[in-house]
Amino acid sequence: MDRLPKIGIPVIIGVIIVVILLFKSAITIDSGEAGVLYRPFGGGVVTDEPPLGEGFQIIAPWNKVYIYEVRRQELKEIMNVLSSNGLDIKLEASVWYKPEAANLGKLHQEIGEDYLSRILLPTIRSAARSVVGRYTPEQLYSSKRDAIQAEIFDETRKIIKDQYIELDEVLVRDVTLPATIKEAIERKLKQEQESLEYEFRLISAQKEAERQVIEAQGKSDANRILSQSLNDQILKDKGIEATLQLAKSNNSKIIVVGSGDSGLPIILGNN
Repeated sequence: MDRLPKIGIPVIIGVIIVVILLFKSAITIDSGEAGVLYRPFGGGVVTDEPPLGEGFQIIAPWNKVYIYEVRRQELKEIMNVLSSNGLDIKLEASVWYKPEAANLGKLHQEIGEDYLSRILLPTIRSAARSVVGRYTPEQLYSSKRDAIQAEIFDETRKIIKDQYIELDEVLVRDVTLPATIKEAIERKLKQEQESLEYEFRLISAQKEAERQVIEAQGKSDANRILSQSLNDQILKDKGIEATLQLAKSNNSKIIVVGSGDSGLPIILGNN
């Protein structure tokens, strides 16, 4: 086999070096991610330029890129907190968050890739303990979940305001009380519901009785007014009007004029 020309070996070595450099210089950033560029010979972390976007990127082989997910992410956390009277409460919450893409370099430089455990988790736990400690178990169990959720969100957002983390939502998924406390609260709520239902029935019965009294009084007044307004002449006029209407009917009948009570006619029909 013929030997390679002396000039061929350096070319091959050069090609190999170029391929290695290209391999080390090429980086692919996936969908929903962004890259923070670190230049060891150029000032370190790049904070005055936008982060590297999605797709194929070419960088100097001595530089490094730190990849961050910039989509909305969910953090689920189960915490043991104390109510206002010192009872142990288990709180399950979800936090929707994402890093501020425009400040990704500052986030990496000042906090680091583990910003979740360094900043967000301690803040959520602190806010949850602070907020839940203002309420009694009864309030936590029944009517205050929305208020707790909003207060935890507000306190957390206030603390991480300048930490380059965007907080979208805090959801309180479950509040678990000690079994004995939960049963006592349920009994109390049931008794209150039964009491309200009994009061409603009493009020309904009272209103129905009042309605019947008013209705009876109205009928009595109507009958009294009617009896006072009737006299023999009005009755005769009404009888004459009725007789005229019946006389217009197509049914067979015999009318005997002046033969009834008070001189009213008698109507004899085939029915």
